[in-house]
Amino acid sequence: MATIRFGFGRLNFRLLKGRSFLLLKLIAVVFAVLLFCEFLIYYLVIFQCNWPKVKTSAYDSEQETHGTVLKAIFLADTHLLGEVRGHWLDKLRREWQMERAFQTALWLLQPEVVFILGDIFDEGKWSSSQAWADDVARFQKMFRHPPHVQLKVVAGNHDIGFHYQMDTYRIKRFEKVFNPERLFSWKGINFVMVNSVALEGDGCDICSGAEAELMEISHKLNCSREHFPLYRTSDANCSGEDAAPPEERSIPFKERYDVLSREASQKLLWWFQPRLVLSGHTHSACEVLHGAGIPELSVPSFSWRNRNNPSFIMGSMTPTKYALAKCYLPLEDTVLITYCGAAGFLVVIILVDLGLLASPFLLGCKLLRKFKTV
Repeated sequence: MATIRFGFGRLNFRLLKGRSFLLLKLIAVVFAVLLFCEFLIYYLVIFQCNWPKVKTSAYDSEQETHGTVLKAIFLADTHLLGEVRGHWLDKLRREWQMERAFQTALWLLQPEVVFILGDIFDEGKWSSSQAWADDVARFQKMFRHPPHVQLKVVAGNHDIGFHYQMDTYRIKRFEKVFNPERLFSWKGINFVMVNSVALEGDGCDICSGAEAELMEISHKLNCSREHFPLYRTSDANCSGEDAAPPEERSIPFKERYDVLSREASQKLLWWFQPRLVLSGHTHSACEVLHGAGIPELSVPSFSWRNRNNPSFIMGSMTPTKYALAKCYLPLEDTVLITYCGAAGFLVVIILVDLGLLASPFLLGCKLLRKFKTV
């Protein structure tokens, strides 16, 4: 009897040891996949991005050029979900993606200033006071930054509403959180943040005030940033892997909804004659030349919610020159495929442990022996 009990005890110990080893293997795989997909992949991808070099003339000393170059990041359309349309899982997934991407970019690239070109929130145009406060708190956590890094934000239609929705209350609420300054200067470079939602041209009080303010600072402009793109008929001439899908590029844009009106665009170009215009809103990339060769760059969305391959723009700027480069974030498909592959691998481990599937290693050894025998 003692021998039988001892035998059963050893058997139970082996089973327990085997199950514990299986559990450790499963935990190790899950931990490794989570670590890669939620942390390491951002470092691996963004590490490949480099600041563009500003072309200098033979008369510019290397030390002077290095000292005056401003490193700026431009991103757009984060669309933090609100309490009405925001599913908790969508919030968790996409906001974690943006937070990790932003924090990784700050750590690896060390920018001096970051511009967000509108539509920070998805429901700012109708959110209640409490919902607005909650959204702002989430934004400040996600896009936290050290004191030496400046963060500048432009209002978008989802933040304060389209022209027919916006009012003084929404604008003041937005400006209370984000500095309302229209002109930002650093290292001899002037940036103008344009409330493009207010450029309706119908003479409303808000619109008239916005135009008067812009006219006052127009003589100081080097670069212009706004949410709405300047007027263009469509994205038909846009190209690149992060441009709009081919079937959407020829769809005509609606003035004052997809782009600024022709009149407002001409005013901005006439008043400021900028070296560069950056905009968001379309969620896709596009490069356009306006007037006498003034370039405009539409910045794609920063969120997986709006596109599979989000990105941001890196700008090296001096008072007279600039250079731009694009930095892509991890593809959402890559992360999903990795998770699916890991799930399949876990299933294989469990089936092998239960004896329902031959070990791939042993199967490979058998095939190799059979091949050598032949």
